[in-house]
Amino acid sequence: MSDTTSVYQAYQGNTYLFGGNAPYVEEMYENYLANPGSVPDTWREYFDALQHVPAVDGSNARDVPHLPVINAFAERAKQGGTKVVVASADAEMGRKRTAVQQLIAAYRNVGQRWADLDPLKRTERPAIPELEPSFYGFTDADQETVFDTSNTFFGKDKMPLRELLNALHETYCGTLGAEYMYTTNQAQKRWWQQKLESIRSKPQFNADRKRQILDRLTAAEGLERFLHTKYVGQKRFSLEGGESFIAAMDELIQSAGAKGVQEIVIGMAHRGRLNVLVNSLGKMPKDLFAEFDHTAPEDLPAGDVKYHQGFSSDVSTAGGPVHLSLAFNPSHLEIVNPVVEGSVRARMDRRADPKGSQVLPVLVHGDAAFGGQGVNQETLALAQTRGYTTGGTVHIIINNQIGFTTSDPRDMRSTVYCTDIVKMVEAPVLHVNGDDPEAVVLATQLALEFRMEFRQDVVVDITCFRKLGHNEQDTPALTQPLMYKKIAAHPGTRKLYADKLAAQGLGATLGDDMVKAYRAAMDAGKHTVDPVLTNFKSKYAVDWSPFLGKKWTDAGDTAIPLTEWKRLAEKLTTIPDSVAPHQLVKKVYDDRAAMGRGEVNVDWGMGESMAFASLVASGYPVRLSGEDSGRGTFTHRHAVIHDQNREKWDTGTYVPLQNVAENQAPFVVIDSILSEEAVLGFEYGYAGSDPNTLVVWEAQFGDFANGAQVVIDQFIASGEVKWGRANGLTLMLPHGYEGQGPEHSSARLERFMQLAADANMQIVQPTTASQIFHVLRRQMVRDLRKPLIIFTPKSLLRNKDATSPLAEFTKGSFQTVIPEQNEAIDKKADKVKRVIACSGKVYYDLVKKRTENEVTDVAIIRVEQVYPFPHKAFAAAIKKYPNATDIVWCQDEPQNQGAWFFIQHNIHENMLDGQKLGYSGRAASASPAVGYSHLHQEQQKALVEGAFAKLKGFVLTK
Repeated sequence: MSDTTSVYQAYQGNTYLFGGNAPYVEEMYENYLANPGSVPDTWREYFDALQHVPAVDGSNARDVPHLPVINAFAERAKQGGTKVVVASADAEMGRKRTAVQQLIAAYRNVGQRWADLDPLKRTERPAIPELEPSFYGFTDADQETVFDTSNTFFGKDKMPLRELLNALHETYCGTLGAEYMYTTNQAQKRWWQQKLESIRSKPQFNADRKRQILDRLTAAEGLERFLHTKYVGQKRFSLEGGESFIAAMDELIQSAGAKGVQEIVIGMAHRGRLNVLVNSLGKMPKDLFAEFDHTAPEDLPAGDVKYHQGFSSDVSTAGGPVHLSLAFNPSHLEIVNPVVEGSVRARMDRRADPKGSQVLPVLVHGDAAFGGQGVNQETLALAQTRGYTTGGTVHIIINNQIGFTTSDPRDMRSTVYCTDIVKMVEAPVLHVNGDDPEAVVLATQLALEFRMEFRQDVVVDITCFRKLGHNEQDTPALTQPLMYKKIAAHPGTRKLYADKLAAQGLGATLGDDMVKAYRAAMDAGKHTVDPVLTNFKSKYAVDWSPFLGKKWTDAGDTAIPLTEWKRLAEKLTTIPDSVAPHQLVKKVYDDRAAMGRGEVNVDWGMGESMAFASLVASGYPVRLSGEDSGRGTFTHRHAVIHDQNREKWDTGTYVPLQNVAENQAPFVVIDSILSEEAVLGFEYGYAGSDPNTLVVWEAQFGDFANGAQVVIDQFIASGEVKWGRANGLTLMLPHGYEGQGPEHSSARLERFMQLAADANMQIVQPTTASQIFHVLRRQMVRDLRKPLIIFTPKSLLRNKDATSPLAEFTKGSFQTVIPEQNEAIDKKADKVKRVIACSGKVYYDLVKKRTENEVTDVAIIRVEQVYPFPHKAFAAAIKKYPNATDIVWCQDEPQNQGAWFFIQHNIHENMLDGQKLGYSGRAASASPAVGYSHLHQEQQKALVEGAFAKLKGFVLTK
C-alpha cells in the first residue's frame, strides 16, 4: 500500500471529520491552498497526499482526488450547514475548481523554474508536473471552462482555463521569475502577487525611459571595449555579458532618491567595479586611465589595485542629491558586506533614522561567492536583530553562471539557486534574464519598493554571462568549451536591445549614435554620469581631517576631576526601586558604590564602567558588542541589569550607563549573534563611518578572533596604508594562561604583532583597573583614530592586586610602561643586577615569586603597550638600573608565540652596553596552551623560576 493510499484511506475512516466538523475541514483546506505552511503537519501531509492521487474520468468516485473533502462539504449540506446540493457532476466541478487554485499556487511557488532566464539558453526546461494542467486531470476540453480567479490580480474575477494559464505563464515564466511564497508574512505575499500579476511581470516604459536604458547599456559596453582596446591584457574584471547591471544601478539610484533616500552605500567585489565607478558613481574616466597608465599620484604607504578602490560622489535625482559611497574591498569578495552594513547603521544613527528611510545598503555579489562564502550567512543573520538591522538591503547578483571559470556546474553548489541562502531570512528573490534589460530594470524597481515598504532584504538575481575570462589574461574555453562557443556567438545585450528599439520605431541609428557619443566622451575623459554634483556637501558628512596626521605619543587628558568621578559613580551605581536585581548583581553594584566613594580600591569592572560613563557624559557615544557583552563573559560587567520580577522577556531591564547624565550621548550594549566575522566586519564599518563614537567589539574568548581573521588582516591592519581609511575600532580580546586549555588561553598576540607596522594600530595589555580606564578614554579624547587592540585579562578581573586607588583615576594617564613599583628596590637601584620585562598577568606571578624568595636585586617592569613600542618610556625604566647586567623578557606564551620574537629587537635597542637579553617562557609549541591543568601549573612554575635563574639558551648581547 502506498503512503498516499494509506493517508487517503485513514482520512475516510475518520468520521469525526464530517458532520458538524465539516466547516473546520473546509476552512483548513482553504488555508492549505493559500499557504501549506499555515496548517498543522498532519493536515498538510494529508492534503499533500491528495494532490498525488491519480486523476481519472470520474467513473470511480472513490478515486477522484479531494473527494473526501468534497464529501465533507456535502455532508455539511445534509446537516443544514448550506443549501447547496452536491451531485456527482457538481463534485467533479468542485474538484476542478480546487485544482485551479492548486495550479495558481503551483505557478506562484515554482513557476520561476520554467522562466526564460538564461541568455545562453544552455539548459532544457526541467520537468515540473505540478505546472502542467494534466497533472490535475485537465484536458483540452477544459480549456474554455470558466473558473473563479478572484484570488488573483489579473483583473478578472473569472477566466477561462486557457486565459488563466496564459496569464500565469506570462507572469511567472517569462524573463522575470519570482520567489516569494516561502515567506510566512501574508501581506508580503499578497503584495508580490498584486505587483507581478497586475502587470504580468511586463514593464510599461515610455520611449524616453527605453532610450535611457539603452544609454546605460551603451555606457557599460563602451567602457569595457574602450579599456580592452587601449589597455590590452591588463586586468580589469570586465562586466561584458552583464551590462544590464549598470541599467539596474541607474534605476536603483534614481528611484531611491525619488523615495527620499539620501545616502547609498555600495559593497561589491571586483567584477564590474570599474564600470560602476565610472558609469554609476561618476568617477572621471581620465582619472581611471591615469591608474592604468601608472601616472596617478601614489600618496599611500602601500596602496591597492584599481579594482579594489572605493569612491564617493553626489548625484542629482528627482528627490534631491544622493550621496553614493562605494566601499573599499579586498579580494576576499563577500567580506565587504558586513562592513557596508556597519557603515550604513552608523549613518542611520547619525541621522536619527531608525528605519533606514534615508540610507540604503546595496550589496553586489557574484553567484558562486554568494552561495559559497559563509560570511553571507552570518551577515543575513544580523539583518533583523536590534543592534544590527539596517532597514533591509538590496542585493544584486551578477550571475554569470560560471563562478570562477574552472568549476563544473554540478559542483558549484548543493542548492537549485545561488540565492537559496536568503530563504533563511525569507527574503524574496527576483530572477531575471540579463538579455532583457527592461525586465532587469523592472525587477530593480520592485525590489526597491519592497525594501522601502517592508524594511527587509530583497534580491535581484541577474542571470547573464561573462564574455571574457575571470580576468583578461584568462582563457576560459580551456575548461568551458561548450559555454564559450555560445558566448562567442552572442551579439551582446546592447546590440539586441538596440535592434529591439529600432524595430519599435525609436530610431534606426539610435544605437550606433549612442556608441559614437560614448566613445567621444571616453576619448575626452569626461563624466559619463549626468549630473554629478561637484560642490554639494551634506550636513551629515563627517570631517575626518582633525584625526589625520597625528602622533600616537600624545597621551591625551584622560583623568577626570574627583567631583565628576563621584557624581558619575553615584549615578552609575544607583538602581531604581522598580528594578529587582539578582542578589549577586546587587552586591556588585553595592561594592561599586563603595569604590565610587573611595572607600575601597577600584576593580576592573568599575574602572571600565567609569570610562564609559565619563565618555557618554562628555558627549562621546559608546557602542559595545559581542557575544556576552551585556553581562560580560566572565560576569565582570553587568552593564544590563535584569529585573528578577519581570514578567516578559522583552521588558524589565535597566542599563545604568544610559542614565548617568542629562543630555548624555548614547550608550549601546549588544549581545550579538554567535558570529565573529560578520559582527567584527560590521563594527569596523560602523567605526569607519563615525570617528566620534567609541566602537568596541569584545570576543567571548580572545582566540575567537580567529573566526574574523580576514577582517583583521585586510581591513583593521591594512585599511589605512592601502586605502587611506582611518578607523578607531577597539577590540577587547580576553587573554591569559589560566590552565583552561588551548582554545581559552591566547588571543594570539603574535598575529597582531606580525601585522603591526607603519604605526597602523595600538596593541596594549593593561594590568590594572586604572589602566583600562585611561586607555579607553584615551581612544576618544585625543585626536587620533587608530585601531586599538586590548588584550584583556580574566583572573585579573577579580584580583585585588590589579585594583587601583581612586587617585589613579583623577590624575595621570595611560602608562605605556609601568616601572618598578617596589620602593625598597628602587631606593637601592644600583644594587639591581637583573631587570625582568613582561606584559600581562605574569607580572603578578613574578612579584609573588620575588616576595616569597626575598629577592632584592631584581626589578620588574611592565610593558603595557607592546606596539607602537614605547622606546622613550622603556629606556627610562631600565636606565635607572645602570649595574643590571641581565635583561629578561618573561611571558606566559610559548616562545614562538606572544610578543617575544617581535619585541626583542626593541628591547635590545634600548639596552645599555654590555647588557645581555634572555628569555623565560614556555617552550615553542604548535598549540597555544596545554590542555592538562597539572602540566600548565608545572610550566607556569618553571617559566617564573626561569625569570630569576641564570641565563641560558638564546642570549643577545648589546
